[in-house]
This record gives sequence, C-alpha cells and structure tokens, in this order.
Amino acid sequence: MQYAIVDIETTGSYAAANGITEVAVVVHDGMRVLHTYETLVNPHKEIPYFIQKLTGISNEMVADAPDFEEVAGEIYNLLKDKVFVAHNVNFDYSFLKHQLAEVGYELNTKKLCTVRLSRKILPGLKSYSLGKLCHQVGIPLTNAHRAGGDATATAELFGMLVAKDLKGEIQNMLKGRNKEQYLPPNVPAEQVEKLPMMPGVYYFHNAKGKVIYVGKAVNLNKRVKSHFSNNKPSRQKQDFLKEIHKITYTECATDLMAQILESTEIRRLWPSHNRSQRGYIPRFGLYVYEDQNGYKRIAIEKNKNVFKPVYTFNTIIEGHNRVRELIQEFGLCARLCNLARTDDCSDSMYAEYCEGACLGSEDVEKYNTKIDAAVQYLQEQLPTFVLLDKGMGRKEQSCILVKQGSFSGMGYIKNENVLEDIDELEKTLEPFQDNDYIRNLVFKHANDFPEKCISYE
Repeated sequence: MQYAIVDIETTGSYAAANGITEVAVVVHDGMRVLHTYETLVNPHKEIPYFIQKLTGISNEMVADAPDFEEVAGEIYNLLKDKVFVAHNVNFDYSFLKHQLAEVGYELNTKKLCTVRLSRKILPGLKSYSLGKLCHQVGIPLTNAHRAGGDATATAELFGMLVAKDLKGEIQNMLKGRNKEQYLPPNVPAEQVEKLPMMPGVYYFHNAKGKVIYVGKAVNLNKRVKSHFSNNKPSRQKQDFLKEIHKITYTECATDLMAQILESTEIRRLWPSHNRSQRGYIPRFGLYVYEDQNGYKRIAIEKNKNVFKPVYTFNTIIEGHNRVRELIQEFGLCARLCNLARTDDCSDSMYAEYCEGACLGSEDVEKYNTKIDAAVQYLQEQLPTFVLLDKGMGRKEQSCILVKQGSFSGMGYIKNENVLEDIDELEKTLEPFQDNDYIRNLVFKHANDFPEKCISYE
C-alpha cells in the first residue's frame, strides 16, 4: 500500500471561493519516501496580506506559476491509487477534490488524518498542531507554512506513526468506507459532503422533520462532520445519532452573524438537544408609566412581551441599583420609583432628594421633566453604531445594527449611501430580538475590531 502525503497553501479557508497557491506530495510506502513533488500554483486570486505574511508566498511569486489545470493531471496521478494523508486531512482533501473536479478529475480515495492518528498513537501531548507536534517528538520542521516543508515533516511524522502503531489504528481507520463510517445511520453521505465550507447555522431534524439541534459554524462542512468524527459508544451519543434524519443549513457571511442567528434560532425553536444559551434573555426591565395624578413613575419589572423597557437587567438588584443612581442624580422621588415602602419619602434613606412629588406638592410638569431627563440620560449612554464586514458576494457588505444600545437587526447592503439615514438602514435589515447574549457578542466584536464600526451621534 502506498500513501500520498499532501500539504497545500491556499488563498483562504474554504475551497468554493478560494484557490491553491502551492502543492506538495510525498509518496510513501509506510517505511520510506519513494517520490516527492512540489509546485507553486497561480490561483488567479489576490493572496490576502496576512496569508502572504504567514506563508511567504506573494502575488508576484505565483504570477508566472502554472495554472492548476496545467498540473492537475500530474497531481491526480500521484493521488488516485493511494491513501490520501495530511495533517487535518479534510482541509487539503476538500481543496484538491474541488479543484480537480473543476477540471474534470474525480478524486475519490481513502483518507488518513495525521492529527487524529497522532492523538491515538501518541496520546497525551500538549498540542497536535504540526509545528508543536513535531517539536515535541523531535522531528525537524524547516520552511514551515510552505507546502514542501510541511509535507516533508508530515511524511516523517507518518513514518513514526506507522512504526509506533502497535494496535493497528491505521488499518482500523482505513476499514470500510472512510467518509461514511461515523455518519448517523439515517443521514445520506451526500447530504454531508454537499455542506459548504463557509460560516452559517446548521439544523439537525428528526424523522418527522422537527429540529432537534441547532449549531453554528465557521465552516459548515467541517463543523457538522466534527459531530460524528468521534463516535463515542455511549447511549446518549448513539440515540442522538439515530434520531438525526436530515441536515439543513443557512449560510452567513461571517462567524459573528452565524453566532447571532444560532442564538435567535435556539430561542425560536427550543430544540430538545440544545442546552446552552437558554438563560441569556434579560429577565427584568425598567419601565416608565403615568399614574392617575399625571406623575410619571419608574418600575423594575419582569420583561413583558407587549412593552419595550427603557433598559434591561439580568437581576432585579441591578435594576434597583440603577434606579438609586437616577434618584440621586436627578432628584427623583423614591416613592414614585417604587423604592420607598411608606406612603411618602419622609422615612426613606432618599428623603433628601424628594421635592414632594409623593405628596402631590411638586409640580407635575416639573417632575415629569426630571423623569424624561433621567430616561434620556440612560439612552444617551446606549450607543448607536453599525458593524460592517464582508458580504455573501463581492458587491455587498454584511451589516449589523445596534440602536441605542440594543441589537436591532442584521443583513446585507449593496450601497453604502443607506448608512446616511439610520431609520432607512433599519428598514433594509432583517429585525431580530435583542438579548444580553447577542448584545455582548456584538459589543465585544466592536471592541476587538473598531475599524469595522461606524458610530452615530
């Protein structure tokens, strides 16, 4: 049996929209290297700056390199009758399979992943990334992040794994139809293979079509497969696998949009196998209402579906603390803020701030103006901004809107002129229900990537 040990460099993380910049193949018989092949490839796409820095492969280096079609035949002949081996094999295999199919070659070989093999044959290591793994086991890795250097190191690692494979792990992984061996019994292999390699949300359905699990992915294809790659024999895992009959998905332009959609869908569908994120909906809100005497009052109540709160809190204590700040800052009546237990504020610890609204002696209009100022103060602390990022196509951008501190909606825009009017922008986006979990995601992303933000005064 011969093995083709492969490494590639690419312009991006998924095959459908990216190209290969370098390919290396080391033919191995399990004991020694029989043949090596290495070539740069012109991807006819710009290589992102950070990838140029990582690999050292620039646009100028590949400008005169052969197109993939020119070398496809030779690469296919090196791979077709051998076991395809790579470190994180699904990445390399998916790119080459996609690129070969584009020029008329159908790659359909057995695969071995040296990451998974290393975890089985060399357990207990701190890291199984190629560089750190090679360092731990004493394999020299020169010219890292270049196809030739990584393939050579992977070949040496594979030789070590073969020599140390006393339990027959390699043959076990090659038994049967490798690509289907861990899939749920009721899910066709083609359904999994067709999943795109891009961000999105996936849904597992039972025999009746009901969604039983929702997840998000940076790479839908790889994430869904990861659910089945370590097929534990526990009853819980086996029952879960038997229950899955269909997989559907929704593509997203970015990982952040996928996280937002996942959170929204879990709350909309309440899938039986999802356990996380169910406690993130804010439980309390600050509401303003008018009493029979015309005075505006403040109350902290559990969130109500029919009324929108001025502010939201996870606990009632947080709400009361914020109201106490408003009382002191704006001279509000503790009784009309529902924090005084008596009919007036005379015995309240906040008596000094009350000007008689609880007794009806303060002018209604004057007091209500203070309430309005307090509400405005809260809302002014809540920012309005948009997060712009890549879209589904070249001519559009993804857009996430936060309005007065609340997540409002997201979608895609093709004309940046719409950003000039926040109300018009809001109409073009799909509305979403705000919650603390999503809001924290968006604010963290905005803090990490301020260059993606446009703020509104």
